[in-house]
Amino acid sequence: MLPDAIAVTNLLYRYGELIDLGDFEGVADLLADVVITVEGVPGEQRGRPTILAMYVDWTRRYDDDGTPHTRHLISNPIVAVDEAAGSATIRSSYTVFQAVDGLPLQPIIIGRYHDTFAQVDGEWRFARRHLFTDLVGDLSRHLLIPLA
Repeated sequence: MLPDAIAVTNLLYRYGELIDLGDFEGVADLLADVVITVEGVPGEQRGRPTILAMYVDWTRRYDDDGTPHTRHLISNPIVAVDEAAGSATIRSSYTVFQAVDGLPLQPIIIGRYHDTFAQVDGEWRFARRHLFTDLVGDLSRHLLIPLA
């Protein structure tokens, strides 16, 4: 069994892996219990069907391999675990790189995640995710919607 700090950090990294694989079903499974909010944007996203629709409707996948041709680098995790309460938090940074025809490899967005995790039946799960966008590059080949 992994130490709690590693278990929750692995969930953070698993998110990046799944989205880069274009596995939005897997992302929705991973985030099924989460409430997602975005700094400066009213409202929230919650529930597996809503999360799945969000990724399918917002993120471009390419026909050649079904992925968004991205690499999410999640870095600088600051982890706090409250074992007695069965909760944990991680503040981290993300940098998304993309390379597609007409767009050489480059960072397209940089920001931060503030994640909260809860133990459910002895297993760590995402509970809340608050996103911050700090720097924006060319998202035209990544997102299917304009960034608010």
